[in-house]
Amino acid sequence: MPSPAGAAANPPIFCKVLTSVRQNIQVDSWEINHHLKSLATNVLWSVNKYKLCGGKQAGVDVIEVNNGRLSFIVVPTRGMSVLKVEDGDVRLGWDSPVKEVVHPQFINLASRGGLGWLEGFNEWLVRCGLEWAGHPGHDKFRNHAGDEVEVDLTLHGKIGNIPASEVEVSIEAGSPPRIHIRGLVEERMFHGVQLSVWTDISTELGSNSFRIDDAVANDAPRAQEFQIIYHANFGPPLLEQGSRFVGAVEKVDSFNARAAENLTGYGEYAGPQPGCGEQVYCLKPLADADGRTEQLLHNAAGDRGVSLNFPVAQLPCLTLWKNLASPAEGYVTGIEPGTGFPYTRRIEREAGRVPKLAANEPRHFTIDFTIHSDQLSVQSAIGRVKNIQGRIKPEMAGDQPH
Repeated sequence: MPSPAGAAANPPIFCKVLTSVRQNIQVDSWEINHHLKSLATNVLWSVNKYKLCGGKQAGVDVIEVNNGRLSFIVVPTRGMSVLKVEDGDVRLGWDSPVKEVVHPQFINLASRGGLGWLEGFNEWLVRCGLEWAGHPGHDKFRNHAGDEVEVDLTLHGKIGNIPASEVEVSIEAGSPPRIHIRGLVEERMFHGVQLSVWTDISTELGSNSFRIDDAVANDAPRAQEFQIIYHANFGPPLLEQGSRFVGAVEKVDSFNARAAENLTGYGEYAGPQPGCGEQVYCLKPLADADGRTEQLLHNAAGDRGVSLNFPVAQLPCLTLWKNLASPAEGYVTGIEPGTGFPYTRRIEREAGRVPKLAANEPRHFTIDFTIHSDQLSVQSAIGRVKNIQGRIKPEMAGDQPH
């Protein structure tokens, strides 16, 4: 099993284990803040760990981080998902019909034809994977005896509904210092998958950005398929009539028939439309000379936004999901980097988008998110996207990449 992701460039000046299966540790409530004597700073930062109460969220662990400007909430009980991020009046998150942070014990992934995952879906960012990541469907695999058998796959895999086995908070020395929230989530079974992800969610004090750095590993002595999609979801205030997605892309495909109706307008957003069907687009991102891409969502005024920056070699596929329904139904868009698209695994395998990990091999995935709080910052991000795009005109394929 690999060590935690996000290896610090500088030594930690503080570390606290909050959950550990190995050491039989569970800290229910805990707090640290700017009064930490070993860290001299004028920034008013804090990290607060507590449990939720009542309803389906009873017993759910959450960790709330405030870097002095930006704040976010990590949910170790739900696969180290990020519930929401806030920087001033900018929120990364959405208003789901699911109002509680649902404990995985109340989720039946196989219900409603494999759509049970949706009964807990309300996070800003949730990982889809690891054994599979896409839509429900039938697939075949060889069992431990070498026989080919059929299996029913549920929506978006299991990792988002598995509680973390190890959780720790550390403060990295530096100028400025960086807060790290690390967690290990394991997806295992006898005669089956042995996959894990060490995630590191970190931010510098006083910064308007943060990083997700994951190490996905195959802990088995044989090769193993895997998939991962970072399902990042945005509602108001970034999503509204006139909002735009601006990304460096090489190719645009329609995932479904609804998307094919307006392929050229894939980056434009309408206001809430009750009963509107979802539109899904499959994008091939473009990289700069360093192998990185930038993707941006901004509001109608162009003075609030968020950008994603990541290596294309790690995450070669980008799904743009538009669910422009009424607010009560969930008015939301998803910008989702991944190893593939959210077709069921059988289709993804046929298209060559289901990678394999060798025995005991780890693979790293890093995404940097930056929140833009004024027009100048948004325009700078648009300029970076245009520099990557250059003179390349995106190919509008229009066909569904089965």
